Amino acid sequence: MGMSRRQFLQVCGLGAAGVIGAGALVGCGGSGSSTEAGSSSAASSTANADKPVVFYNRQPSNSSTGELDMTTLKFNDKTYYVGFDANQGGELQGQMIVDYIKANIDTIDRNGDGVIGYVLAIGDVGHNDSIARTRGCRKALGTAIEKDGNVVSEAAGTNTDGSATVVQDGEIEVNGKKYTVRELASQEMKTTAGSTWDAPTAGNAIGTWSASFGEQIDIVVSNNDGMGMAMFNAWSKENKVPTFGYDANSDAVAAIADGYAGTISQNPAVQAYLTLRLLRNSLDGVDIETGIGTKDDAGNVISEDDFKYSEEDRSFYAMNLTVTSDNADKFADATALYDTAKSQLDESKSPKKKVWLSIYNSADNFLSSTYQPLLQEYDDLLNLEVEYIGGDGQSESSITNRLANPGEFDAFAINMVKTDNGASYTSLLK
Repeated sequence: MGMSRRQFLQVCGLGAAGVIGAGALVGCGGSGSSTEAGSSSAASSTANADKPVVFYNRQPSNSSTGELDMTTLKFNDKTYYVGFDANQGGELQGQMIVDYIKANIDTIDRNGDGVIGYVLAIGDVGHNDSIARTRGCRKALGTAIEKDGNVVSEAAGTNTDGSATVVQDGEIEVNGKKYTVRELASQEMKTTAGSTWDAPTAGNAIGTWSASFGEQIDIVVSNNDGMGMAMFNAWSKENKVPTFGYDANSDAVAAIADGYAGTISQNPAVQAYLTLRLLRNSLDGVDIETGIGTKDDAGNVISEDDFKYSEEDRSFYAMNLTVTSDNADKFADATALYDTAKSQLDESKSPKKKVWLSIYNSADNFLSSTYQPLLQEYDDLLNLEVEYIGGDGQSESSITNRLANPGEFDAFAINMVKTDNGASYTSLLK
């Protein structure tokens, strides 16, 4: 008698989350596949190089220039990327901060020096999404410097005197009074081992910054909620300093009631659904927008306001949403399924298929607490048996070494450690 996926995970000792850690065997027998009854055997009849592949969350691209890696994105005619509109999201975060400053201008300048100072936690200087968020905030706040036509996204280090070369002092006028806006400090939150977007590092950084120039800090900005909440809990909550993050994680949304100023939802339900839906559509040989832009037989569909498709980039993007005290109640559950995309597919038309899915870092706050729980709901609805593989966030090999038998799977969903490394995965399928 076969086991359900969750029973299998429990037997293997993998816990409720279902991510197989970087140091664990891929399966109970180390084979890399689960043992559900009715598992598809079609994988063996299709060449690995012809199977559907979806990259998600980390768009294949040059980490220095941001140029898309179209060789990877065009690996075959069933290769796509799923993420969110990073530029739109960065602009939303920046505008959210500006709106907050204007609405709270009488109290925002804590030491009354006429300078609205902010500190910035950068997630990964080579990650497209991190770059877009840094650029969006700097552009909105007037602190951006352009080089070769792009806003500089490098870390400024310490800049309390306004002399840094990667940023400049901005200016904002409210009620006829002008204020200087200054990026007091910024750094990439990276561990000595190389793991990026690191929350504990951000918590330590705010401790250092506040000890050095605490009264000058009027705003705390973070490229994500994991780092933002670390800084909020370590310092800014107690000192009532508005903190802005990104991802709309459940703990961050709940913290808005306690003074966390705002965050951006990257529409995770749409992203998780698209990640697996594109594989499902490719496996079924139907139009790629089935159940996305057009209703499927079960009635699943995504509003045109919540996603866009760039055929040129082979990429589907979810649209971002601002979350503040005005609407936080609507985002309380970050793992809620999309309202019009939660109907079970008919297994006679969409038979069970097996998917290998990687997560760059099993400890990543957003992916583990929001994205993966959504994927685990959608995999059942879409009749997909998904093997979840968690990396260590530092080396690509912590993931790629555990794709020894791609022939056992029908499709692949890939979240890389670094955006440059698409070929590390596609080479295994050639």
